[in-house]
Amino acid sequence: MKPTLFILAAGMGSRYGGLKQIDGLGPNGETIMDYSVFDAMRAGFGKVVFVIRKDFEEDFKTVVLSKYADKVPCEICFQSIDKVPAGFPINPERTKPWGTNHAVLMAKDIIKEPFAVINADDFYGKESFQVLADYLKSIEGTQGKWCMIGYRVQNTLSENGTVSRGVCSTDSKGFLADVVERTKIEEKAGKIVYTEDNVDTEIPLNTPVSMNMWGFTPEYFAYAEEGFKAFLKENGQELKKEFYIPTLVNDMIVAGKATCQVLDTPSKWFGVTYAEDRPQFILKINELVKNGVYPNKLF
Repeated sequence: MKPTLFILAAGMGSRYGGLKQIDGLGPNGETIMDYSVFDAMRAGFGKVVFVIRKDFEEDFKTVVLSKYADKVPCEICFQSIDKVPAGFPINPERTKPWGTNHAVLMAKDIIKEPFAVINADDFYGKESFQVLADYLKSIEGTQGKWCMIGYRVQNTLSENGTVSRGVCSTDSKGFLADVVERTKIEEKAGKIVYTEDNVDTEIPLNTPVSMNMWGFTPEYFAYAEEGFKAFLKENGQELKKEFYIPTLVNDMIVAGKATCQVLDTPSKWFGVTYAEDRPQFILKINELVKNGVYPNKLF
């Protein structure tokens, strides 16, 4: 059975402005997601599941799904604030979604095989999908052997501002031990540093960071459901707190129910964090097309 690619496409790009998910950036108007789907298919993934907002459905079908017709099996599911377990009252004034782990939960009745989770608006690179597909195929039929693609921090920076990254620590066997969110990461005088309380701390160039590219087996959904109930008991009346993937991964590692292998990738992450990143992104894609990594027209 081939693994499934699950794409988190329910968010909007507040800093960039507008729906990054359907912004045409490739030579023939390809979106960032198109490159992820293309890379996943050639790496050996079998289908793609998207989580989107219900009010985005028609645009999404027209702009995104139509181009995959007869090429890639696709399904969609919907994330909304009111999709919570019965008996958990929530603050009626809340307008913010419940976070990435809640988004993953929306696919619990669709995905029955090992699966990857990625963001819709990140460019992850050909090699990362191959590393992830190979690992997911190797753990079919097992439980609790999860993974995360660890990008080298030097390959994840923006030229137009600082970035926030989940900086990872691993044990001697390469399993994830800890993820610490560091903000204001940038290159200064040939070194990569993060700034906290006006103090710069250097990060080694090859330090693995999380770009929200994960691999799980299907029991993850049951753990996520229980974790979400616990989250709602404590935070159901909050307006902004969110239920994140790394939180559950860490909880399951601590509980001894799962391990998370950090898989190295040589891929360079591209993203459109700032509006100024857009022209540079287009140049990088054109360079990859010119070098034969991608065809001029993907679909």
